[in-house]
Amino acid sequence: MSASDETEAARQSARDSIARSERWRWTEALPWIAAVGAFFVFPDYMALGTQILIAILFALSLDLILGYAGIITLGHAAYFGAGAYATGMLLAHLGWGEPISAMLFGGAVAAAFGFVSGWILLRYHGLTLLMLTLATAILLMETANVLEAWTGGFDGLVGISIWPLLGMFEYDLWGHTYYWYALTVLFVCFLVARRIVHSPFGRSLVGIKNNTARMHAIGTPVHRRLVTIYTISAGMAGIAGGLFAESNAFVTLDVLSFARSGAVLIMLVVGGVGRLYGAFVGTAVFLILEDELAKLSPEFWEFGIGLLLVLVVLFFRGGLLGATDALTRRLFPGKRP
Repeated sequence: MSASDETEAARQSARDSIARSERWRWTEALPWIAAVGAFFVFPDYMALGTQILIAILFALSLDLILGYAGIITLGHAAYFGAGAYATGMLLAHLGWGEPISAMLFGGAVAAAFGFVSGWILLRYHGLTLLMLTLATAILLMETANVLEAWTGGFDGLVGISIWPLLGMFEYDLWGHTYYWYALTVLFVCFLVARRIVHSPFGRSLVGIKNNTARMHAIGTPVHRRLVTIYTISAGMAGIAGGLFAESNAFVTLDVLSFARSGAVLIMLVVGGVGRLYGAFVGTAVFLILEDELAKLSPEFWEFGIGLLLVLVVLFFRGGLLGATDALTRRLFPGKRP
């Protein structure tokens, strides 16, 4: 076999591998069935359900850069907050009221900020990158605090009101409309994320994460691809921020805080980094546990969250989803989880 034949065979094998990974498995329907079922089983808890869906979208955006591209960040809340403030200011100050376009505007602003900041930040690596991402979020939070006339400063941005969804669906006290709105947005964004990670572009990101020097050697435009996925991730986080602003009708400096960046990172670690559905599992477990522990002990609920994180890191290195996959392989050898 000639060298050209071997190259073509390798390419065909890669295409076949991508095609297999893109196939939907029945287990992938379970989170969506659970989300729909939760609406009918817990109709009075849809306000919490909406916040869980928004947090899942935020964690999913982080997974794109951390789990697949290996970009470590402690400042991802910068893009969540940028989207929240952009959406909130459009609705509160400029007289706009259409929720979908306002949310997309927030995502676009966050994506633009992600592109500009990513072009600079992603030239650095390791601890330097970690500190720069944290500093970016802190600087943005202080900027929001200074621009009090637009952002509300320390008191927060209020006066956010939106028109009925699609001009037909009013927002009820229990948050039913917001829940379906957030679930639909999450599903669309998930389809985009899934398509990205199973594409040749997504495979190249994994290659960059595993061996950057080798990807440089074969001619991959590493920096450009990292900036591209960073921009997409920032835009998705901004959409989550826009949903947050609309569903809560206010925005405070907390959306840009280190605590929010740290919390979403914990959610992802608990669920499983680099697995897409890890964002679903980790976020749901984290927020539901947080809610229940806060009811049991308003003062010491963080102890339970810390204990969960320690147990996951020590005994489930792939997160809860990784532990489930390992158990499945042990019980059903030869079957793909």
